[in-house]
Amino acid sequence: MKILVDCRYVRFDRHDGISRFSSRVTEALARLHPVTMLIYDERQLALLPDLPWERIGAPTSLLEPLVARQVNKLHPDVVWTPMQTMGAFGRRYGFVNTVHDLIYYVNRTPPRDLPWVIRAIWRLYHLSWGPQRLLLNAADEVVTVSQTTKALIAQHHLTRRPVSVVTNAADPPVGVQPRTEPAQRSLLYMGSYMPYKNVETLAAAMHALPGYTLHLLSKASGEVRARLTGLAPEGSLIFHGGVTDEEYAALLDSATALVTASRNEGFGIPLVESMARGTPVVVSDIPVFREVGADAALYFAADDPSALAAQVRTLEVPGEWADRSAASTARAEHYSWDNAAASLLEVLTRVAESRPSR
Repeated sequence: MKILVDCRYVRFDRHDGISRFSSRVTEALARLHPVTMLIYDERQLALLPDLPWERIGAPTSLLEPLVARQVNKLHPDVVWTPMQTMGAFGRRYGFVNTVHDLIYYVNRTPPRDLPWVIRAIWRLYHLSWGPQRLLLNAADEVVTVSQTTKALIAQHHLTRRPVSVVTNAADPPVGVQPRTEPAQRSLLYMGSYMPYKNVETLAAAMHALPGYTLHLLSKASGEVRARLTGLAPEGSLIFHGGVTDEEYAALLDSATALVTASRNEGFGIPLVESMARGTPVVVSDIPVFREVGADAALYFAADDPSALAAQVRTLEVPGEWADRSAASTARAEHYSWDNAAASLLEVLTRVAESRPSR
């Protein structure tokens, strides 16, 4: 069985969520079965495993709907893409695509790092369910990263194809030391400042948490910094402007909790990253966080700063932080790249075996 993996969403310098998912699942999959990667720029190889690769057109090309003509020449049995936008017209191979979330049907603002033309197409794409249905039904099977998103796909009747879950995960933690209490009264937020992330609730909650600091780890514009600073007590917010993996791990290892007030997510990688290091998570009460955090996490209504503060305060109860830390570590073990790759290989094998012999 010849498997091709679409790695064209891997970045050049530093992973985002889709990029890391693509790279890590590909690496784990290759430990189970030979894999050939599809790229569009050799700079992507810096963040990819050392595996065979082929070069095809960029995923943002206007010719993307016809990319299967290039892929056909490589004679795959099955192709997996970590995004649902890969062209499939005229394909002569098994095809599995991926839906991570349905966020942008509710939260219309496209990612700001995309070119304006792509942002415009993005908005048009999400005005109705039609384009999504067209792309998903062009595959043989569909995978998604959570049971929550799988349920939403069914609720909105987005595809006639079978849907399987290939969960997201976090890289295995390195250098974790057992702890029974936090080293600092600090809270961490890892994520963007898109409207649906609702970071304003985190900032406002600091009024009820004197003595705590909120570390905002991602890069923030001047406008975002000014807005969030105006919502919080003076000196309670620390903007890092981006952190390395090592800095992120060190901050998690000293923190009271990782916090997020997001109104919508497809998975929640920062939850797993934090829990894997034994740092509890205090998160908005949305279905996917319930799925990922289960009984280890603490939950609050997304738009209620006082409820967030109250949940943080529960970690001050003697023994509570240690119990949540242990439960978090155990919960994080449910999510690994090896488990994700094993689930994906089952799907790819099923699709390849169901295709007519060439």
